[in-house]
Amino acid sequence: MRLNADALTCQRGGRIVFRDLSFEVPAGEAIQVVGRNGAGKSSLLRLIAGLVRIEAGELRFEGGDPEAPIGEQAHYCGHQDAFKGALTVAENLAFWTAFLGSGKPGDTSGAALGRLGLDHLADLPASYLSAGQRRRLALARLISVRRPIWLLDEPTAALDQASQQVLAEIMAEHLAGGGLILAATHGPLGIPARELRIGEPG
Repeated sequence: MRLNADALTCQRGGRIVFRDLSFEVPAGEAIQVVGRNGAGKSSLLRLIAGLVRIEAGELRFEGGDPEAPIGEQAHYCGHQDAFKGALTVAENLAFWTAFLGSGKPGDTSGAALGRLGLDHLADLPASYLSAGQRRRLALARLISVRRPIWLLDEPTAALDQASQQVLAEIMAEHLAGGGLILAATHGPLGIPARELRIGEPG
């Protein structure tokens, strides 16, 4: 598998965020997207996820499902942790597992919560979670449903050192299984990663 971008241009709100951006990400490789605030790091991840329109250029995913859009073959974890506070931790993850199409709603939720250290909070309403716990619940989606592309926006935000180490292990396992990762982060990612620098907005 390989994700290829050829001369991508992104426009948001009538402003060119970046232009003529080309790169490739082969299976088993992580890319750390770097650049100043406003350079387009988050916009790039959202563009790949299908949440932002490609203004110009081409994006291809070789070796993936030719019948499915790239966004449907990717996990996107943005700044918002995307859960419902009235539902329990387990109910939130079971919802996402079913929504993202694992084919086995809820079957892998317990294992994912355990891996992220949230199994003892499974029956707690998500509104009671701390910032770090909310982030771990969002990241649990990565392992509850298999998708080859991971798009991670500041994935270590609010995580303590132990949780960062668990995330690094999960990312390394994903790469070893042939997955690929693009992560926008200002700090260390915790795994070997090639840099993709985005310039200033035009």
